[in-house]
Amino acid sequence: MDFSPLGKAQVLKMIAERPVDAPFAYVVTPNVDHIVRIQRLRSDLWPMYRSAWLNLCDSRILSLLASRTGRSLLPIPGSDLTADLLEEFICPDDRIAVVGGDPVMIATVRETYGLRNLMHHNPPMGFASDPAALENATQFVIEARARYTFLAVGSPQQEILAYQIACSGQATGIALCVGASLQFLSGDQRRAPRWLQQLALEWLFRLLSNPQRLWRRYLVDGPLILPIYNAWREKRDQRREPRHLCPYHARYRR
Repeated sequence: MDFSPLGKAQVLKMIAERPVDAPFAYVVTPNVDHIVRIQRLRSDLWPMYRSAWLNLCDSRILSLLASRTGRSLLPIPGSDLTADLLEEFICPDDRIAVVGGDPVMIATVRETYGLRNLMHHNPPMGFASDPAALENATQFVIEARARYTFLAVGSPQQEILAYQIACSGQATGIALCVGASLQFLSGDQRRAPRWLQQLALEWLFRLLSNPQRLWRRYLVDGPLILPIYNAWREKRDQRREPRHLCPYHARYRR
């Protein structure tokens, strides 16, 4: 996974400075769950991440693993990015589109941040596997012409949708694949305390908060990141790759 070697302040500035009518681009925030899924089950998802405008690390675990190889990989959680955008950069009259979430959550977000131009579409469960439902969600974003679009339908659905929108060539604005970020901000879900986040234990807090839904992700699938990491490190050592992150791609300057 080629992560964008940027700090949060720089990312926020780049997003906020994109022209309103700029061609559609999207931001992904992979974590351990994303990496394991791509490597073990869904290699077909690679194009969705490689086509992203920005690819940000949403995992302190991945950051710690990177540091063991001498690499600096700054974690930029999607939840923090979403909160900062809404609190500091998004204006009340900006056109905002949200895909995912229920009407109560949307009403809370609209009221909390004073958003006067927020459009909402909630696709059915499993929509990414339903061509008609996926097309409906795509058309919603195209027609919304929003400056900021929040794709809050979980991974990999949100990345699949972002890629589909980008491939249409008809949309504008910037989309962020944010998972449960808006649920945290609306109070629908509780986020781990800051001290647990800093100890890279947010996953444990989420597991204890919803063990029935998340036990497999964190106790079965999550540990698979270690053999994936070891295999990557072995290949890197064999190739004697230089210890640096991906280059500063020209697309970051758009």
